[in-house]
Amino acid sequence: MVYFSNNNAYIEKDDFFSIDKTFDCGQCFRFERSGGIYNGIAFGKRLEILEEDDRIILKNVSEEEFNTLWKDYFDLDRDYKAINEIICRDKVASQAAEISKGIRILRQDKWEALCSFIISQNNNIPRIKKIINTLCENFGEKKGDFYAFPAAEVLAKAGVEKLSVLKCGYRAEYIYDAALKVSTGEIDLAGVSEMEYNDAKKYLMAIKGVGPKVADCALLFGFSFLSAFPKDVWIKRVIDKYYGKTFDESIFSPYGGIAQQYLFYYERYVRGKDKK
Repeated sequence: MVYFSNNNAYIEKDDFFSIDKTFDCGQCFRFERSGGIYNGIAFGKRLEILEEDDRIILKNVSEEEFNTLWKDYFDLDRDYKAINEIICRDKVASQAAEISKGIRILRQDKWEALCSFIISQNNNIPRIKKIINTLCENFGEKKGDFYAFPAAEVLAKAGVEKLSVLKCGYRAEYIYDAALKVSTGEIDLAGVSEMEYNDAKKYLMAIKGVGPKVADCALLFGFSFLSAFPKDVWIKRVIDKYYGKTFDESIFSPYGGIAQQYLFYYERYVRGKDKK
């Protein structure tokens, strides 16, 4: 249930929406936590969001803004309880879900998700965030006290040489190629959502530097392909450890992407801590 008061939006908490888990599983890079409050930027809007007692509070958000932006961004119309039951038919995922449920797949801007995960390859989260912040500060539109994520057209016009300010190495060429293809229409991001999953993945991989993992991340977090199952180092570790060579992500169909996030969070944040 959602209600509105004093220009805030209030969401009654349940087991299937945790802002800590949602923002701490590597799916977005422009939200930071400070003093229990997450402050971040999406779709050219700033948001402060926190959990308090039995509710989640979106600060300074009108009913109209909530319904036209944040409800969709947090995927609040989807029944994660029912999805959880499907995923938990698998024993390992069921164990992971005990810790990981509460993660929701954010419905991010398509271009931002694609560009961000191009930057993410062979990178750690603090450095990814630093590069993206530099990208926005140098090429994004200033909106009050923050910068929006820059449009593909702006980055294509900047060229590889100016993108060197990001200090992101070979990724600058990949960012430029993606920006050029998107800005010229060679890659039609709006059309990707209408494709079948395998076709969409192949289509994005026509961009320089976009391999299977980056394509799957973009499809999952930017295009809502919930069947996408990105295989990074952590997930490959999970597969080797718990499933072996016979693993087939179709056991989670059609919600492989949500299962992937459960397994990722479980292994990285729980099992990883046990080893320290």
